[in-house]
Amino acid sequence: MQKWIRSFITAATLGATVMPAAYVAAADSTTAAGYSKHPEAQIFIQELAAQGFDRGELEAALDQARKQESILKAMSRPAERRLTWGKYRKIFLGQKRVDQGIEFWNKHRETLERAEKAYGVPAEIIVAIIGVETRYGRNMGSYRVLDALATLGFDYPKRGKFFRGQLKEYLLMAREEGLTDLTRLKGSYAGAMGFGQFIPSSFRNFAVDFDNDGKRDIWTNRVDAIGSVANYFNKHGWKTGEPVRASVSFSGPVKDEWVNQSLKPTRTLKDWNGLGVQSKTSLDASQVATLVGLKTGEATQYWLGLHNFYVITRYNHSRLYASAVYELSQQIRSAVKK
Repeated sequence: MQKWIRSFITAATLGATVMPAAYVAAADSTTAAGYSKHPEAQIFIQELAAQGFDRGELEAALDQARKQESILKAMSRPAERRLTWGKYRKIFLGQKRVDQGIEFWNKHRETLERAEKAYGVPAEIIVAIIGVETRYGRNMGSYRVLDALATLGFDYPKRGKFFRGQLKEYLLMAREEGLTDLTRLKGSYAGAMGFGQFIPSSFRNFAVDFDNDGKRDIWTNRVDAIGSVANYFNKHGWKTGEPVRASVSFSGPVKDEWVNQSLKPTRTLKDWNGLGVQSKTSLDASQVATLVGLKTGEATQYWLGLHNFYVITRYNHSRLYASAVYELSQQIRSAVKK
């Protein structure tokens, strides 16, 4: 593992043309000083030093981190909060992305079948996740992970605690993987990495060496990326063979307090039926579900989100996201199975 990490760092140093974009250090967008003297960073360094980290190494690492104003701006306007389902759907369910998903499935069919068998997660869900996250590796992010996590950890109070935690996870990941240059890995504005956009804690907990070559590479190795996404869903409770959602009919008016109240399903289908909300699919009445309602223009689409719908939201806590993943998975599956 360590030998591999050092080898890609050396290659990137010699010439960016031999490395994928995710490994090429981005030019700093600012000449501002690093983060080691930031008041919040000083507290962070003190806390981690008390846990056994070397203070000098921490200061040196944070000296390399640069504040990125564009990250702070991006955090203020995520698509999940500003778009309706109709507009969000158009972004992720275009024919081009479906075609790319079909190509990815056909090219990696054997690996997907092996992952489905090993983890119980349908191939189409794995393919759709990678498609929604990075267009099958075409867009894995342009920010240095160190910059993203430091910027959000120390200059984004709303979620600073979470991102400081991810910065710690990144430092632990670097130690475990033998990563000697913290500035080399690139990802999203939130510090997510690789084909499946794993944040550092997800990498440490769920990334797998699915081709058994001694390393977990979610940046250039599609086999490891596929296995890692499948393992993530497996560990978050995916129920093999169960549906994701169900179409509904109503025998009376829909009350606002029933709709989009919780990502985690709590009412049973029997309970919903008692409220006049019936599944159009024959399902076990003891299953729990949540009523989802998403706007497309003036209309609202309703369905019952089941347990596996909730599991998809563990990847991104958004009904829009889970709906896009599911619908993309079905479009790709339908085309591949023809």
